[in-house]
Amino acid sequence: MGGRQGAVEDLEVNPAFWRGRRVFLTGHTGFKGSWLALWLRQLGAEVTGYALAPATTPNLFTLAGVDGDVRSILGDVRDAKALRAALAASRAEVVIHMAAQPLVRRSYADPAETWSTNVLGLVNLFEAVRAGSGVRAVLSVTSDKCYRNREWVWGYREDEALGGHDPYSASKAAAEIVGESYRDSFFPAAKHAQHGVAVASARAGNVVGGGDWAADRLVADVMRAIEAGTPVRIRNPHAIRPWQHVLEPLSGYLLLAEKLVTDGPAVAEAWNFGPEAGEERPVQWIVEELVRRWGSGASWQRDAGEHPHEASFLKLDVSKARARLGWRPRLTLSQALDLIVEWHRVHRNGGDARAVTLAQIAAYAGRAAPVARPQNTPA
Repeated sequence: MGGRQGAVEDLEVNPAFWRGRRVFLTGHTGFKGSWLALWLRQLGAEVTGYALAPATTPNLFTLAGVDGDVRSILGDVRDAKALRAALAASRAEVVIHMAAQPLVRRSYADPAETWSTNVLGLVNLFEAVRAGSGVRAVLSVTSDKCYRNREWVWGYREDEALGGHDPYSASKAAAEIVGESYRDSFFPAAKHAQHGVAVASARAGNVVGGGDWAADRLVADVMRAIEAGTPVRIRNPHAIRPWQHVLEPLSGYLLLAEKLVTDGPAVAEAWNFGPEAGEERPVQWIVEELVRRWGSGASWQRDAGEHPHEASFLKLDVSKARARLGWRPRLTLSQALDLIVEWHRVHRNGGDARAVTLAQIAAYAGRAAPVARPQNTPA
């Protein structure tokens, strides 16, 4: 692997770099995309978003008024012509690709949609980059599930074998291969002075945060059930995942994208962004902690029905991002859960979803642990 070796000083997202920077963000109507679009605008970036309409009602994109912060284009990444036109019109220097079919269970129901979106959509994006000019950095966001899961108790490193049992995981492994192929074939490091494009991928853990209403996603399911006053039904209480607040990997994406522009080929490779070692927790722990924090008689029960295969144990090794990018997670999982409960209390009580989202971004960017309501505060 190229680039600097050894530990470097912890680095922060640089507002001066992003001020006035033109960014093309796919998937900006989704949960992670909405958080990132708001953060980019706080930093002063000029953002063009390209995505399908929000998939749920309610959704963070609408509640937080993200449409007013970006030049929003509703389109499908599988539509190569429309995607190419949108990227060209954006005159972007930085491309962050987050548009995806993001759900494991949905990938079983519609594998063709999953493969065409997650793989062909990425191919279309790279072809749009090749057809234009001015793009200097492409960051493709995949998933921690891109690794061939062997149920190891140690974290996967970026050079581990790729693979996937379910269509979603396999599609993300395939997206990694697509990205590597385009980097090697069309944007090689040795010819960076000629093509001027640096390509990297980011593999994040299970992301949680306020404003997520996606189906079959744990924290979203928990908060829906709590707010409805019904028991939370969980499928696999002992499965262990590298949970992290949404702002943690987003800070890594921003830092990596900046480095792709300033350092080019030195960081044009795959990167893990996950929690500190030892912060991984089983599903049951997450559910019980959220229920305890919410109070008001919230409860959970196991869903004993038939369910598709999902991995039981998964964790990431983020040593490379810490040593070479100066990135590190800043929130404990307990702090992340406090922020989720704070966000959803504000929403349930009719508060301003945009204001609480921006406040949490600002607090995180200021490096102070955001202040949440005391645990077990009545709803």
